[in-house]
Amino acid sequence: MNLIEVDNVSFAYTEGIPVLKNVTFSLNSGSVAIIGQNGSGKTTLVKLLKALLKPNTGDIFIKGVNTKETTAAKLAKTVGLVFQNPNDQIFKNKVLDEVMFGPLNIGQSVEEARENAIRALETVSLVDKKEENPYDLSLSERKLVSIASILSMNTDIVIFDEPTIAQDWWGKTKIKNIVRDLVDCGKLIITITHDMDFVGECFQRVIVLSRGELLLDGPTREVFSKEDVLRTAYLEPPYVTQLCRAIGYGGVFLSAEEFVKYYESSLPNS
Repeated sequence: MNLIEVDNVSFAYTEGIPVLKNVTFSLNSGSVAIIGQNGSGKTTLVKLLKALLKPNTGDIFIKGVNTKETTAAKLAKTVGLVFQNPNDQIFKNKVLDEVMFGPLNIGQSVEEARENAIRALETVSLVDKKEENPYDLSLSERKLVSIASILSMNTDIVIFDEPTIAQDWWGKTKIKNIVRDLVDCGKLIITITHDMDFVGECFQRVIVLSRGELLLDGPTREVFSKEDVLRTAYLEPPYVTQLCRAIGYGGVFLSAEEFVKYYESSLPNS
């Protein structure tokens, strides 16, 4: 059984104006990026996966449970969603209380919730801020607090909404490492993002939405090789992919490190 099954799903906020049209795919463990321009249906799809919305037609199954027959609260043990704007997620006056809220809400004991919260704050390198008010932290730190609050729940599925927004190099590196570690633990990690470099470096599979329809779905390298199709959705591959293509390399390189390794291996006596 797949963790997520999306079967011929359509959705409209207003009758006759579809936001998603006949979308079908299945997901299991690993990392998946859902990309597309604003208005393509990405955010609506994530809300459907979290049961915040219900399909007009078609069905979504989360670990075999039809989202039409459950609620976002009941799915909280399975699906964790990190909001794009941490200010929409954070509401406690102390960082530790914020990160403990999710675990307590899904039935963990106070001791267990505290232990998991401390571990999550260590993961995002903010355990030294645990007694502070989240709103005394920078925006990038609040984003990491919101990530920790989901990590502490230990859900099988973690969804990141634009996780690299407001992050400097250190923050982006931290988030990339978190994604890779979660995948290594067998989790299903989903992101919706406009950051193609982040997608190229961290995600194994890419789903492209355009005007509410599923345009492409496949391994990241394969999807980013289809530049003509991406262009119809007003998308471009990662910068390193474009640069390597521009200077004459035919392969699809997804990170600078990948290209450097390839280049060094091609040198004489290497």
